[in-house]
Amino acid sequence: MEIPAIVGAGLILIGASLGIGRIGSSAMEAIARQPEASGKIQVAMIIAAALIEGLAFAALFAA
Repeated sequence: MEIPAIVGAGLILIGASLGIGRIGSSAMEAIARQPEASGKIQVAMIIAAALIEGLAFAALFAA
């Protein structure tokens, strides 16, 4: 494995983890503001996190 691929994989993982962390943080804030909508917020959060993970895996395979 070459150095650019290692750096690329690291950046991909950092970006994906930041994205999922931001989604989780925003979802917790939204649930705190509107507890009655927690089910819908949680479903949207899980779907968004899955899409980010899928994109990260695709980018890792490309790297």
